[in-house]
Amino acid sequence: MAFKLDEVDLQLLEALQADADRTNVELARLTGLSPAATLHRVRALKESGVIRIIRAHVDPAAAGFALQVYVMATLTRHDPRYERIFEDQVRALPQVISAENIAGENDYLLSIVARDVTELQQALSRLTARGARVVTYLRLGEVKPPSPLPLDPAATVQSAPRRPRSPR
Repeated sequence: MAFKLDEVDLQLLEALQADADRTNVELARLTGLSPAATLHRVRALKESGVIRIIRAHVDPAAAGFALQVYVMATLTRHDPRYERIFEDQVRALPQVISAENIAGENDYLLSIVARDVTELQQALSRLTARGARVVTYLRLGEVKPPSPLPLDPAATVQSAPRRPRSPR
């Protein structure tokens, strides 16, 4: 069930998505609330699960991870025990920085970082040892960085303007 967000919550979320390092005093100034009320609001957003975590977004290449790959993994067996074993293995690999269970031709979409080909090969070997078939895609570059959620309810996707039809 979605947490009911009001205008102040939306302001706080937008500000924190833009810069999670903002102080409580800055957030209070932005929303017009007292620092105590602001702190209470942010805590409520965390406790409700709307804010899952606040962390720094580290550039993998700048941190020494020359290789960034996406891996499509398909399990060879589909039963709860087998899926749990594979997911436990994924969680145990520090090179896997994100993992999604997906519907479609593949079962999982993983994002993996590695310092070199040997480290990547070791991570992939551990995944395939659990009976998964993997297809690896090398990330060449970022087209759009991770973006804030479009929280503004008034913001809608604008379609391209229609050109008038020419008479026949």
